[in-house]
Amino acid sequence: MLISYRYKFIFVHIAKTGGTSIRAALNKLVLKDPFRWIQMVVNRISDLTGHRAGVKIPRHAPIVVAKELLPQDIFNNFFKFAFVRNPWDLQVSSYFHIKRERPHLIEHIRSFEDFLKFKLEEERPYHYILDASKRPQWYSLIDLEGNCIVDFIGRFENLTKDFEIVCKKIGLSRPLSLPHRRKEKDRKHYRFYYSDKSAELVAKHFAIDIEKFGYEF
Repeated sequence: MLISYRYKFIFVHIAKTGGTSIRAALNKLVLKDPFRWIQMVVNRISDLTGHRAGVKIPRHAPIVVAKELLPQDIFNNFFKFAFVRNPWDLQVSSYFHIKRERPHLIEHIRSFEDFLKFKLEEERPYHYILDASKRPQWYSLIDLEGNCIVDFIGRFENLTKDFEIVCKKIGLSRPLSLPHRRKEKDRKHYRFYYSDKSAELVAKHFAIDIEKFGYEF
């Protein structure tokens, strides 16, 4: 999550939706924020204590965290937004990301289908890297009553144009440039990696995302 008091926005960073590029662009604004130094000190304290202090908002925290922590008038008046992605595409992206940057976590995995079975297994012990994109995206956008409480939901599939809308909403005269962070060059189109069985596995697990965002395989 990224919060700016100067530009009055809250960015909900859902894993594998282009959020790293969005954060890199928005950080240019956040550096000018009057609370930035306080946030940096708090984050540093959290790191030094192994996050035992419980004072740092997690990178991929859902919007309900901001709603519960921030004063109501600030939360209500800030522009709240997030980006989502086709669940089938997102899981392929997750697979290649982990293979590239955390291969030891799935060294026993021999195929993408095996990866999905392992990742979505309910009995498997929790691991942050594996589970950051296991949670349906919709749950990052709702309050405790199940109501969507973000003002704008952009699409990874329309990243540049939707980010231009965000820039306009937060009062910028010109849109920020999105850097190509973690650009994926190591894979084919996502449908190539699916069998009927693995496609159905994703459809069942992420049924709420498919329903709410209208995605299709």
